[in-house]
Amino acid sequence: MGDQVQPTSAPIVELRNIVKHYGSVIALAGVSMTVNRGEVHCLLGDNGAGKSTLIKTLSGVVRPTAGDILIDGATTSFNSPRDALDAGIATVYQDLAMIPLMSVTRNFFMGREPLKGVPPFRYIDFRRCNAITHDEMGKIGIDVRDPHQAVGTLSGGERQCVAIARAVYFGAKVLILDEPTSALGVRQTSMVLKYVHQVRQKGLGVIFISHNVRHAYAVGDRFTILNRGRTLGTYAKTAIAMDELQNLMAGGKELEQLAAELGGTV
Repeated sequence: MGDQVQPTSAPIVELRNIVKHYGSVIALAGVSMTVNRGEVHCLLGDNGAGKSTLIKTLSGVVRPTAGDILIDGATTSFNSPRDALDAGIATVYQDLAMIPLMSVTRNFFMGREPLKGVPPFRYIDFRRCNAITHDEMGKIGIDVRDPHQAVGTLSGGERQCVAIARAVYFGAKVLILDEPTSALGVRQTSMVLKYVHQVRQKGLGVIFISHNVRHAYAVGDRFTILNRGRTLGTYAKTAIAMDELQNLMAGGKELEQLAAELGGTV
């Protein structure tokens, strides 16, 4: 097993001993992790490991029972998702928070459209909105010929990229991707992973949540494994092989025990 690593630079986000209780249920039992600029930090774990709760805590959806959240070294707290957005933390959830029948442009801006005119006679500057949407999507290799087309006509990978491009355009410093490749085919997954790499090169910090080790290993720099609300460790890509990572995430001892009981391999 690879050696656990310690970040050498000041992290853009740091979580210290985050605890979250729902009554008698302990969802998180002291989770710590850091995210650096220009880094993809993968958060791995099976269903029920605590990934979603940790991300809801960081994105301002829920407040932790205990523990500290530091942004650029300063301790902070979020009372709402708006607070997290104002701090530069943007979350792209599995459902993408998009309206399929609305245009690509309307989904790209989603309530943040630039306005023209003098109050009270202000109106949305659709010409500018369409131009920005076309240009931003073109930068990542997606040719949206008609920004007025319904976003539901795009492929799953393209819609995922629209959501990521939207977050980046509006100033995200940290991008949280919740299972971004879970429902995508091989080609669409490749499109998303390539764009995540572009985002990293721009200097953003990325938290990539997944239970697919292969996808995470393709793009990740460091990996934190969660199991039943606890951190099993953080490992640099150079310090751990993909098979070791898979074994840690899936619970190697449990699989070995099951294999012995079944009289074969799992």
